[in-house]
Amino acid sequence: MRGVLSCLLLLLVLSACNLTATEPTPFPTPDLPQVTFNTPPNGATVLEGVLMDVDLVASDTTAGINRIEFYVDGSMLEDGSPDSGSEELFRVTMNWLAEGVGLHSLSAIAYRPDGIPSQETTIVIEVLPNTN
Repeated sequence: MRGVLSCLLLLLVLSACNLTATEPTPFPTPDLPQVTFNTPPNGATVLEGVLMDVDLVASDTTAGINRIEFYVDGSMLEDGSPDSGSEELFRVTMNWLAEGVGLHSLSAIAYRPDGIPSQETTIVIEVLPNTN
């Protein structure tokens, strides 16, 4: 009798347990900041020795943009920040002196005030020899 009661009690306990795991409720993650090159276009050519304007636009609806870093061939050339601390839409023009005949990668990364970066955006520019 004691064994039957133990089995019934064990069955009752096991049937009361929920052994299946529920899916966790997903928390929406905010979108990352975005950065794009307005100019120059990807694949553009420039003569060596020419000072090229690089127009960048970054946006972030979560916390705004507080910095854009500009890289040439993997090395940071300069960065720009809004005067107001952070802006939802931030546009900056930076300069690059085209040096070294051949292909060069121009990259940009935008940052929120909390340090969250955008994906790196890269374009390729070809520097041509200047015959003048």
